[in-house]
Order: sequence, then C-alpha cells, then structure tokens
Amino acid sequence: MSPTPLPPVPYHASALRPSWPALPAALRAAVADRLGAPVVAVRVAGAGFTRGFAAVLSTADGGRAFVKAAPAAEQPHLVEGYAREAAILDRLPAGLPAPRLRWSLSEAGWIVLCTDTVDGHTPRLPWTVAELDATLAGYAQVAAALADPPAPLTALGLPHLADLARSDILWWEEVAAGREPSPPMPAPARGRLPELVALESRLPGYAAAATGLIHGDLRVDNVLIGADGRAWFCDWTWVCHGPPWWDLAGLLLTAYAGGLDADRLFAAHPACADAPPDALDATLAALAGYYLTGAEAAPVTASPHRSAHQRWSGEQALDWLAHRQGWR
Repeated sequence: MSPTPLPPVPYHASALRPSWPALPAALRAAVADRLGAPVVAVRVAGAGFTRGFAAVLSTADGGRAFVKAAPAAEQPHLVEGYAREAAILDRLPAGLPAPRLRWSLSEAGWIVLCTDTVDGHTPRLPWTVAELDATLAGYAQVAAALADPPAPLTALGLPHLADLARSDILWWEEVAAGREPSPPMPAPARGRLPELVALESRLPGYAAAATGLIHGDLRVDNVLIGADGRAWFCDWTWVCHGPPWWDLAGLLLTAYAGGLDADRLFAAHPACADAPPDALDATLAALAGYYLTGAEAAPVTASPHRSAHQRWSGEQALDWLAHRQGWR
C-alpha cells in the first residue's frame, strides 16, 4: 500500500476559477442569449487544474447547461484547447458516456464551450468499489468505441502519442542529459535514473503501434459519477492516437494510492488485452517523469494546487513502479 493514500488537495476542490459576475458583461449577455433566457443561478466547478471559468448555469426558463470559458489574451493555450475540444466533442461516436456539445462561441475576447449538464460528482477517494467498477466499465466502452474511430474524428488530424513521446514524454532522458533539473525523488527510486530512462524509452515504440484513439488525460477529476451510478468522462481536449492502456494506467494511480490491487485491475481490463508485458512499467516511468518535472514548473495560468497534485501523482507512479520492479 502506498504511504500517502490521498492527494494533498481533494480533486473536487483543486480549481481556482473566476465567478460569473467577474466575466465581461458582453460575454455574459452573449451566453444568456445563446441559452435563451437570463442566467439565474451559477454553480462553479471545483475540480480541475486551470483558472478558466467552468460552471453549471441555470436559466429563468428552467434550463441548465455546463459552460466553460477562457480569455484569449491571458490564456491562449486554454482557448486553443477549448476550440479543439469543441471539434472533438462534435465528432465523438454516438452513445459514449461524454457530455454532448451544444454550441461554442467567441465574444469579448473569450471563447465559450457549452455542453449538456451531467448531474454527478467527482469519484470519492479512496475509491468505492461501485464507483471504480462503474468507471472501469465506462472506460471499456470508450476504449472499444475509439479503437476504430469514425472518419470525421480522425480527419481532425489529431496527434499521435508516439509523436508527443519523442518530444515531450521522454522526461527522464531530459533529466539524464541535464536539460531538465532532477526533481526530488522518493527513496525507493533514488539512483534509478538509468532504469527510468530505459523503461520510458520503450513507450514511443509501443505507442506508434496503436491504431485507435484515447482520451489522453484520464484522471479522477475528468470523471463524474452520475446519479444513476454511471461514469461519465469529461475534458476531451487531449484526444490522440495511442494505446488505451496509457489512459488506464493514469486513472489507476489513485487506485494504487488507495491500497487496491492496481496490478490486477490493470491486467484484467479489456483495454489491456494486447498490451506488451512491460507496458505498465513504461507508462508508470513516463507518468512519473511528466508529473515530477511538471511540478517544478507549473504555469501561472494553472491552479495554485497543480504543483502539489503533480508531485503527489508522480510519487504514486514511482512508488507503484518501485513495487513492481522490486526497488526496495
């Protein structure tokens, strides 16, 4: 069992977002116009690691919608991401447990994305059996549907995880070459940089062999458990070509941290049916490098809790990997 089962900041309270009155008046008017009635109640989302606006809006005619927005001048990368997510949501296979896109607009220097509302909550940690089972079953549906994605979705020219790996996922190689500072390392992984580089280096080849699409950013804060117990998957900005076991490993970091048999859960999932024997080890090495190096350089446009979350996640990935490798 990992020694730190819960993250330092709960996933449902990790965001720092502007309020509805803080948005430009012209933007609020444009949103209300598209919604068809004045906004009378706002419930700001607590999950996530950006400073973008995100909330469930209720209107005078009884309507409800989930709206997120970001300013182009201050948060251009977030604006690009919202535009990409709108295009992806509009082309996802029908029937997936993902919020349906209603519309998007640009107004007053902001981009706005509107989807159906999912009435639910971020999964509770440590995981309950029912919520974890629902999430794993939901992701099995997603992985199956994206294994042979529809042509309109692939026509977007989505990136390949293998391409991202060559430039962005070989973090331990960058540390070993002195191009990235070495992050603080938990005791079991100290002195293991050569092994981390070797494990991480296998990922690009494995990812290149994948033909389907994956969510690309599957964490607990991108999951909602609906009132009926069903799991829904949100924030589809980072969809890319890659193996579904990459998503699964990232999701199961919190299961490992909570003392569950994450090795068994990973191996038994349909998304891992064709995974190489060391796919989990390569992924854990890469995730640890991503989180631990990222924790030292969080952008100012991110939530102030992002660094703590990344450090905790990286430590869980390294602890899980150390357990599997016998680094004790």
